[in-house]
Amino acid sequence: MGDRQELGRDGEEAAAGYLTRAGMQVVSRNWRCRYGEIDIIARDGAVLVFCEVKTRRGTGFGIPVEAITAAKLARIRRLAVLWLEETGGHRGPIRIDAVGVLCHGDGRLEIEHLRGVS
Repeated sequence: MGDRQELGRDGEEAAAGYLTRAGMQVVSRNWRCRYGEIDIIARDGAVLVFCEVKTRRGTGFGIPVEAITAAKLARIRRLAVLWLEETGGHRGPIRIDAVGVLCHGDGRLEIEHLRGVS
């Protein structure tokens, strides 16, 4: 497995832990269909949250959440509809969040959680 894939996996693990500590319940991770993938699906009280996670080692190309483009958010919205259809739906409110994970060379992690980005 490539180093970049490992970084992404570690970032998603850190994001899931962060969301859990923030009181959210992770429902699914790495849900895939032929149109793409949703990194984390969680419940925040009555709200079902679809999370996109971006992980970086530095800020040379910007902070991690800056890599989540409008096109990516549009894809997450479409994937959320497919997930809802496949699983029988969710009758309450939904939200799309972005989680950026910045991994420092000394092992420290900075996590930025943006709620309702789309």
